[in-house]
Amino acid sequence: MRKYFGTDGIRGRVGEGHITPEFMVKLGWAAGRVLGHAGRSKVLIGKDTRISGYMFESALEAGLVAAGVDIRLLGPMPTPAIAYLTRTFRAAAGIVISASHNPYDDNGIKFFSAAGDKLPDEVELAIEAALDQPLTTVDSASLGKAKRVEDAAGRYIEFCKGTLPSAMSLQGLKLVVDCAHGATYHTAPYVFEELGAQVTTIGVEPDGFNINRGVGSTSPTELSQRVKKKKAHLGIAFDGDGDRVLMVDSRGRLVDGDQLIYIIAKHRLAQGTLTGPVVGTLMSNLGFEHALGKLGIGFARTKVGDRYIMERLKQDDGILGGEPSGHIICRDRTTTGDGIVAALQVLQALVETGSTIEEQAAEVDLYPQILLNVPLDRQRDIVGLPAIQAGVAAAEKELAGKGRVLLRPSGTEPLIRVMVEGEQKRKVETIAQRLADLVRDQL
Repeated sequence: MRKYFGTDGIRGRVGEGHITPEFMVKLGWAAGRVLGHAGRSKVLIGKDTRISGYMFESALEAGLVAAGVDIRLLGPMPTPAIAYLTRTFRAAAGIVISASHNPYDDNGIKFFSAAGDKLPDEVELAIEAALDQPLTTVDSASLGKAKRVEDAAGRYIEFCKGTLPSAMSLQGLKLVVDCAHGATYHTAPYVFEELGAQVTTIGVEPDGFNINRGVGSTSPTELSQRVKKKKAHLGIAFDGDGDRVLMVDSRGRLVDGDQLIYIIAKHRLAQGTLTGPVVGTLMSNLGFEHALGKLGIGFARTKVGDRYIMERLKQDDGILGGEPSGHIICRDRTTTGDGIVAALQVLQALVETGSTIEEQAAEVDLYPQILLNVPLDRQRDIVGLPAIQAGVAAAEKELAGKGRVLLRPSGTEPLIRVMVEGEQKRKVETIAQRLADLVRDQL
């Protein structure tokens, strides 16, 4: 059982639970003790644009220095950029201060290993064990030092561009890029512009409070309107920390993560570079699975969460997986979900095939899918209660094998997520609402 870590690091409301400066000092020290090694070790720290990032950056720095670990401060950087830079700096680990797609008054901590992967379970458990020990400071001669990396953004921009063929150009493409007032605000627009695209931006004025507010992949309405107004070919929306991407077509219609993965998978198949099955999660749409099947591409499902997708990709020697939310892993390009890299792979497929995103996305006939969130007063799993299990069984019987039902606790928020999918939208909506009401009754 984990005491501090959830499915994606440690996350919560600022000032509550473990999301306090006192805890972050201790976490930095514990991570330094576990991740540091003989001699001088260095750990990278990056963050998104939340106001609380300054506070937690300083607190983690103090703890790591007390453990005798050197630090490289990256400032606001996308989560996948921190994974990449951790590898290139030959650092012992990378630390991300972010709550991803959550509002500004949440925050959290994620770790990357020296290889740019999420930490293995045994390392997270070792950090948890160290957190329960008293904090001690190394001798003054062994204290860590902190330096700021001035060219972090430029390094990452060049990496992203390098995931495309060297002769590849986006000349002639009109794009609208929505950075959610988040960590991609000073990287994503330059990547697409330097590759030749004509770029209009929104969500590039972070003030510490507006991250994900009315913009980004969780709120694509403004992007849809701007694409139509500018007569752009498509729009690209990132979330607050840049590990997710969604798109909208020239008519302003949303193209979700399943459809984007399909476009990349089809292109990789044509190139002869697709290996293993495409990996999705329990939330992946049945229509997406069927579309892959028509191409002869295998498909595997895992639990929700990028760590489970990556585990399955490694197990099956696969290169591509992700979630409808737009968290897409192109394992032949990088080690974690990367919104900019995934967007570039989609654009490469469109340019090299001479097709539009409308044409490609239309090949995936998505089933109507309703997702309802039932708030909890605290993080707890009530899905196993007999009444709820009976309700799920009744819903599955009603769908008669032509749909799916999934109830699960969120790994990052105090919510029960109710998902129902099927051929008939009205029936799906009715069943989803009935199950959500049942969960509320059981609370």
